[in-house]
Amino acid sequence: MSRLTDLIARAKAKDAQLGSDLEKEFRALSSRRAFGLNFERHRPEAVELPGRPVRKGDKVRILAPRGETKRGDQRLWIVTGLTRRDGGTIARLEGHEEVEAGHALETAEAAVDDLVVIAAFGDRIYPGLVSTGKIERGDRAPFHTVINAENYHALKALTYTHRGRIDAIYIDPPYNSGASDWKYNNDYVGEDDQYRHSKWLAFIERRLLVARELLNLKNSVLIVAIDDKEYSRLALLLEQVFPDARMEMVTTVINPRGKYRKGNFGRCEDYLFFLMFGEAVVLGEADQDYGEGASVPWRTLRRSDLSSARGTKKGGTSQFYPIYVSEAGTILQIGPPLPHSVDRNSAPQIEGATAVFPIRDDGTEMNWGLTGGSLEDLRRKGYVRVGRHTPDKPQAFEISYLTSGRIADIETKKATVVGRNPDNSVIAIYDESKIKMPITSWHKPSHNAEIHGTDLVKSLVGERGFPFPKSLYAVEDSLRLFLANKPDAVVLDFFAGSGTTAHAVMRMNHLDGGRRQAILTTNNEVGADEQIKLRKKGLRPGDADWECWGICDYITKPRVASALTGLTPDGRPVEGEYKFVDEFPIADGFAANAEFFTLTYETPRAVDHNKAFARIAPLLWMRAGSTGRRIEALPERGWELAEAYGLLTDMDHAEVFGEACAAAEGLRMAFIVTNDDRRFEAVCRLMPEGVEPVRLYESYLTNFAFESGGGEE
Repeated sequence: MSRLTDLIARAKAKDAQLGSDLEKEFRALSSRRAFGLNFERHRPEAVELPGRPVRKGDKVRILAPRGETKRGDQRLWIVTGLTRRDGGTIARLEGHEEVEAGHALETAEAAVDDLVVIAAFGDRIYPGLVSTGKIERGDRAPFHTVINAENYHALKALTYTHRGRIDAIYIDPPYNSGASDWKYNNDYVGEDDQYRHSKWLAFIERRLLVARELLNLKNSVLIVAIDDKEYSRLALLLEQVFPDARMEMVTTVINPRGKYRKGNFGRCEDYLFFLMFGEAVVLGEADQDYGEGASVPWRTLRRSDLSSARGTKKGGTSQFYPIYVSEAGTILQIGPPLPHSVDRNSAPQIEGATAVFPIRDDGTEMNWGLTGGSLEDLRRKGYVRVGRHTPDKPQAFEISYLTSGRIADIETKKATVVGRNPDNSVIAIYDESKIKMPITSWHKPSHNAEIHGTDLVKSLVGERGFPFPKSLYAVEDSLRLFLANKPDAVVLDFFAGSGTTAHAVMRMNHLDGGRRQAILTTNNEVGADEQIKLRKKGLRPGDADWECWGICDYITKPRVASALTGLTPDGRPVEGEYKFVDEFPIADGFAANAEFFTLTYETPRAVDHNKAFARIAPLLWMRAGSTGRRIEALPERGWELAEAYGLLTDMDHAEVFGEACAAAEGLRMAFIVTNDDRRFEAVCRLMPEGVEPVRLYESYLTNFAFESGGGEE
């Protein structure tokens, strides 16, 4: 409820007639709408920070006793003092709510362990980051980052690291279904909430206003996915927040069967708003009849679905046979099929050759995708090839072939054979890449959210429930339309959900060798039903056994890790293969890097006195591009260089630091710790061209002092 309606309710309690008169006038006034979208900007949001240490001056709530399923006292208190007592710490509290004239503020005491710190969106925050793990498989590739935080505060933190530098934002915000899918001020917004739509608009608007500061308005895109419940209001909101953007809406079928709704049409689609800024344009997509101007793609010969494993009815009896491959990697012979009852090790051996069978890494016997006779016909034409030699795996060589569609491309001159490999397999490329502009209605099998969203997430992280994840290929296609010519693009998703956006960026990089980065933010909210179960067990937010069920720790991080490494959370290779544009086993993973962080809340004094450097360090590293080594601690010698940036903490070493910066390759930024304007300017003059000098901690503190507003009206 808005501030004004709160005051009217209080007036009614004192004087019923006065309250009714005020309410009547308010309704008359609110009915006189100006043109455009009008809604109530509800009181600023506040977010609970479980695990954040309680300090004097903090705003807090008192948690419910352990074992209770209901939420605790929702009133806000101010901590006026902390006292050690009986082996614990007791906080003295003073009421935060307004009181009538002549009445004192309410006071209370509570154990610190029973308090949770509250951050209101109008408060100043000074953020830091703490690493909670990383994966390195990409050599010098930039790191993708996942931040566990309330996304509004995470966006504020990114104004220091990425202001005006984001090339694409893709978000899939809560759809406001009324089914406990999102909270406003720590309370789920139900279907019967009369302020449901205005709360949702206020919630989204605050985040879009900060997101606008992050976008490169000279050339970037904002993509927002939504369903039928809020798309019309969202369209007006986007026009108001981004009047300088060119906006288009695409209808995309995500459930071809449609969702059954008795007495109503079965809903089968979502909507995508594309907002293009500056020079951004739709790049088009390759006509599938002509490919993409690259090499003709090969398909692995081994069947991937377990329903086609050896011995199954679908697998048949003629597609489990040995392929004899020489040490040089050429096929010498294709053997006859083995009956299901025959051990593969009993197959005849050929001197100087390895008998290759379709075997998964875990030892499961599969089938080849073609019968031996069909494979031999293709081999003679050069349409079969031997791939990587993997002697330590059950299948010692990869075998691939060209499908009938790719063969047709060659035979109809859409692709040209430009050479042959040592095993006589063809090297074929498409003659040209015919580009077509996508239409505003998408009906693609690859965008089926059940198969390529829900089922894919299950294959990656198992039966960890996540409602309605997007199709991986739908997100990838949306981004590629704007980033195909931006191999170094930075992509942000601040409603990260299951982590599909990072997965899509990794696939794009795999396809074209790009170095795009994904930045994901999500909170660690535990589902409504799971919360009740955990509270019954005596758990509360902040407890390790509670937090491990939160969306970031339970879904987002494991999904990103599984996609990157090709391994499930329990260490098994992920089953299945990627399809469509770039086909390869999911278990291969990606040559990429990722790091996971949790947002912290620092004090200006700790920052200015170098006491928070360890938490500020990741922000400096991200601002310099999230590449290479990070300077984790203050250098003892007074300065230090990493691959992408330098840090000077002792001005007496300024000249040596300047010489080191001039000699370094790939340096982007130099962070200089000083409160002296003249000395900072002197160091700036020592910096080589292309290295941006940044003053610490003045730039950091000023940024967040400026960013403290809550965006309220």
